[in-house]
Amino acid sequence: MASHAAASRSHLLSRLFVSTKPRAQPPKPARAPAPTPAPSPKAAAGEAESKPNADRKLKKYAKAIFQESDPDKLVSLFIAASTASQRFRDKHHQLYDLTVTHLTSFGRHDAVAAILDSQKPFLEASNNFFARRLIRLYGRASMPSHAAATFLELPPKHKSLMTFNALLAANLDAGDIDAVATACQEIPASHPTIFPNVCSYNILIRALCQKPDPSAAIDVIPLMEKCRLTPDVRSFNSLLNGFYSSGRFDDAEKVWEMMKDRNIEPDAKIYNAKLRGLVSKGSILDAIALIERMQKDGPKPDTVSYNELIRGYCKEGRLDEAKKVYDDLVKNECAPNRDTFHTLVPRFVEAGELGRAVSCCYEIFGRKCKVQCSLLQEVVTALVAASRVDEARRIVELGRKNYYPRNYLRMPPLTREDKGLKIPPPTGEDNDAEAATDLEDSSPYEEGCEEDEESKNA
Repeated sequence: MASHAAASRSHLLSRLFVSTKPRAQPPKPARAPAPTPAPSPKAAAGEAESKPNADRKLKKYAKAIFQESDPDKLVSLFIAASTASQRFRDKHHQLYDLTVTHLTSFGRHDAVAAILDSQKPFLEASNNFFARRLIRLYGRASMPSHAAATFLELPPKHKSLMTFNALLAANLDAGDIDAVATACQEIPASHPTIFPNVCSYNILIRALCQKPDPSAAIDVIPLMEKCRLTPDVRSFNSLLNGFYSSGRFDDAEKVWEMMKDRNIEPDAKIYNAKLRGLVSKGSILDAIALIERMQKDGPKPDTVSYNELIRGYCKEGRLDEAKKVYDDLVKNECAPNRDTFHTLVPRFVEAGELGRAVSCCYEIFGRKCKVQCSLLQEVVTALVAASRVDEARRIVELGRKNYYPRNYLRMPPLTREDKGLKIPPPTGEDNDAEAATDLEDSSPYEEGCEEDEESKNA
């Protein structure tokens, strides 16, 4: 019966892509280098004069957009800046992410659609990276139908493996798991030049791991191999994260055996998946033993490894042990990050260890580590309640210098007359936080498919 169920899952998976047989990919024509006309001295001088002015104007727009808290004004500013300048569209992809995240936090999907729709007239003259960006942003705004419509509307030159994978990732970001499977089935069938690759299958694995029964995800590995594709470390890392997070330790052990059979050497990220599972299960002693084994035999634990151990100690109320791990991070050639602070700082405040909480805030600013405003506000409020007003005011001042919005990080009421004033709720604060998942070791979905030119131009 078990073998029959496995066969059924394999059959369903094989239908997701049109064919499990590798298609012959047409050779790419050699590109002749385009002649570059030499600019005249006058043109070159004019460009040299205009570039600083253009950069100053872009920075002014960027600062205004970053500080604007009114969604409607933000839309107007962003559209004006992005449509007026190609340099803005090419250089400020992070500002696109922050703006979409900010508008999404207010539930303004109409505003997200407005700014992204305003970019579509530039698709014809843009590159694949710009097209991919628009699709992914719809996913981050939980608008998968808009992502799918944007892909279908792309000029033919942009309907590529890169934008196909972007669509899969957008559906996954939006939590539309069925749309991932549908796109995997329909798009390669209707676009014969698109050949799903390892990245495509890895997104499919992540999607299947989010189903109530993630067991079908493991069958993607043999399916990839039928297509003459070699699963990579990310493939197995996604499987392990999926199985451990759902408490399916037996399936996770099968993945370890598959890796062993294929001579896949586990890296720190693979072990971090197991650490995450052990901590979630409450097996802190096993997690400690695994860290010690990594320290002795490798791969060396990284920041995420220690974060998991800190989380495990905090879950058990063992704050002293968590502090020791935090203090050892730098000694082990690692550095605390966003997740470290989000785990520890609330515990310090809760335990009344405000000195440690303040030290963490200074380290956050010193390391330019973007955390949620609510984390800093929690420390400020606790300091004021403890009559440590000067320290609270200093954190607020440093927050201003590090571009945390005034509306979400400020001094709480100090007098009876002011107690009617309310600190704004944390809704909408993530616009100043990094647009990343909670798992610091997660890789971009398209990584490994194409080199990210945008990151080089940032």
